[in-house]
Amino acid sequence: MRVPALVPRLQPFTSTIFAEMTALAVQHDAVNLGQGFPDTDGPSSMLAAAQSAIASGVNQYPPGPGMPVLRRAIAAHRSRYGLSYDPDSEVLVTVGATEAIAASLLALVEAGDEVILIEPYYDSYAASVAMAGATRVTVGLREDESGRLALDVDALRAAVTPRTRAILVNSPHNPTGTVFRLEELQAIASLCVEHDLLAITDEVYEHLVFDGLVHIPLASLPGMAPRTLSISGAGKTFNCTGWKIGWVCGPAELVSAVRAAKQFMTFVGGAPFQPAVAHALTAELDWVTGLRDSLASKRARLAEGLRAAGFEVRSSEGTYFICADVRPLGHTDGLALCRELPARIGVAAVPVQVFTDRPADWQHLIRFAFCKQDAVIDEAVERLHKL
Repeated sequence: MRVPALVPRLQPFTSTIFAEMTALAVQHDAVNLGQGFPDTDGPSSMLAAAQSAIASGVNQYPPGPGMPVLRRAIAAHRSRYGLSYDPDSEVLVTVGATEAIAASLLALVEAGDEVILIEPYYDSYAASVAMAGATRVTVGLREDESGRLALDVDALRAAVTPRTRAILVNSPHNPTGTVFRLEELQAIASLCVEHDLLAITDEVYEHLVFDGLVHIPLASLPGMAPRTLSISGAGKTFNCTGWKIGWVCGPAELVSAVRAAKQFMTFVGGAPFQPAVAHALTAELDWVTGLRDSLASKRARLAEGLRAAGFEVRSSEGTYFICADVRPLGHTDGLALCRELPARIGVAAVPVQVFTDRPADWQHLIRFAFCKQDAVIDEAVERLHKL
């Protein structure tokens, strides 16, 4: 039987490290700090709104672009950044940010186009580029003089070719926790305007930024609103990753193209969750502030424990994640160590090298998630001391 043409392009992504680490964690009863989802629920009023929607019959297909109440709430939320979107034509509700990214790439890039990814990159980015038939070009973050993983502006500039169609930007950044500064975003914007490029931005951790830093949407910079699709979602903001409610905001012609692709993927999703998320965006942002402060405390708790266990810890400015260097413990291959940890000491983590096209440059780092209860973090740290 002939292998379908798409299969070889997706082969690197069909068995993800997340599935492998989860299986090892279950097999060895390990503390799982590999997967980035919280172990506490979101605001109670949001949960009650979803329950009420189910009980009152909001259980059938919602409108294709998403419920109007949610699209209005999303547009109002984006206005906090000085951005203005028409909820009827410039906002699209998706089944999570992952679908939004895939639909954006399927709609707007073609075979022969190049898409620039900043590595390490979340694995779905590369798979989505492959499904679109385009070619990914990667630019690695670099460690600056302060030890921060920063955008390599010169490398990004050198990566742009006549075939470049789009740049996919993730800030706050998974897996490193980097938050791009204004000057880094300005450099991206300058290249996009100069070369007439599309920007697709993954901003799902927009509210989870620490140390007084501020999330700056790329679309808010001069010349970027007409060429940017801004993607976010409720999962990371409101601790409801299983609801898979995401969205795309951008100019009407680009959003319309994304909707054309999206409607043949999932059509619609999450009817009773949509009014609940609309409520949360409108009434529960103070709860999100508390979540951010709690996560900052958990980040410090885990970082201190990792250092005490012998790791060298990288800075984390946002997201759920912190990266640690395994070399002080005598290891050189993060993937090999992550495969050993569940059986050896009962902890699961994720190697950063699996998020890159240049694994040799990143094999010394592993990623831990701190979006867990304090007791879980403490148990993991106690076990890590056995190393």
